Amino acid sequence: MTSPDARQADRATSAAERPGAPERARGPRALAPLLPVGAIVFALGVLLDAVGLESAFLFAALLVGLAVALLLPRSRTAVPRRAFIAAQATLGVMLGTFLESSSLSSLADDWLPVAVVSVATLVLSVVAGLVLTRTTEVDAPTGTLGMVAGGASGIVAMADELGADARLVAFMQYLRVLIVVLSIPVIVAFGFPAAGGGPGPDDGPLLAGLGDWLLTAAVAVAGAWAGRLTRLPAATLLGPLLLAGAIALIWPDALDVPPLAREVAFALIGLEVGLRFTAETLRAMGRLLAPVVVAILALMAGSFLFALGLTATTSASLLESYLATTPGGLYAVLAVAFGAGADTTFVVAVQTLRLLSLVILAPFVVRWVVGRVA
Repeated sequence: MTSPDARQADRATSAAERPGAPERARGPRALAPLLPVGAIVFALGVLLDAVGLESAFLFAALLVGLAVALLLPRSRTAVPRRAFIAAQATLGVMLGTFLESSSLSSLADDWLPVAVVSVATLVLSVVAGLVLTRTTEVDAPTGTLGMVAGGASGIVAMADELGADARLVAFMQYLRVLIVVLSIPVIVAFGFPAAGGGPGPDDGPLLAGLGDWLLTAAVAVAGAWAGRLTRLPAATLLGPLLLAGAIALIWPDALDVPPLAREVAFALIGLEVGLRFTAETLRAMGRLLAPVVVAILALMAGSFLFALGLTATTSASLLESYLATTPGGLYAVLAVAFGAGADTTFVVAVQTLRLLSLVILAPFVVRWVVGRVA
């Protein structure tokens, strides 16, 4: 496991000079090795999406990147720096569009318990991360970000900038998402027998319209520039997120990230992380599997306690509160909520506001935790 001093020195070098990272070619040579890799990612992503796996293209890119890194260690395959930055900014815009005035107004009477649940979820995540740090070889930034209960893709995207090991953060984040997504149908089926499955939310046309592409690009560039100008933590992600959120509140439905742009961004982030895996990292993951699973189960248990609190303090049913407080699996949650006839507005509002608050507060919390630990 990399020490804090070594990690700081590593961040001071360029991405191409990092030990264990793939060398980044420039110009057309940087894109040539990505073409066959991209074709494999697309095929695997379509397959995983067909079987109903959430964030299928991101998972596919993680798996393909991992295979290339381990089976072809001398390969020059790497995600160009500018492409990775664009992916982060696009992801920020997508997260920002979740913030809608209708979601806020639906919580007008229940804002206090929802706010308490959001903060309590972050506190529980930090505690779980610190316990993991104390009981394993994981450092504080990696343990804290790895245990943040929500916004997995956004957390992974900001990991490097906050001094965490993005590979281990991705391992912990997507293991949590996988466990939550797999457990939701089982828990709902046995705990809420009246609930049933249903279709997921409609993403709209894959290519969307030209205006959607232009506005997404403009918000991504302007948000990233403003974030860096104001020295915002994880500026490339949070700058576009805040700008897109403001636009979504002022002009509802004006900003819609094209599904193709979103999936490409997911795939680029997955490839960037997957290509940087090493045999040492995989051995570390093997040692961490048991404690990470225990920590994830503790997060799920704590979230269910928060659901009981929401049920007692709001008009929501236990099913709605449970779906609103699950630590991840947003689209799987929405699919179950639709099919079960639950109050989807409440579920969406709590989930998205909690997701946004976790992603926005996570960089500040991680820096505070690192300072305290140091």
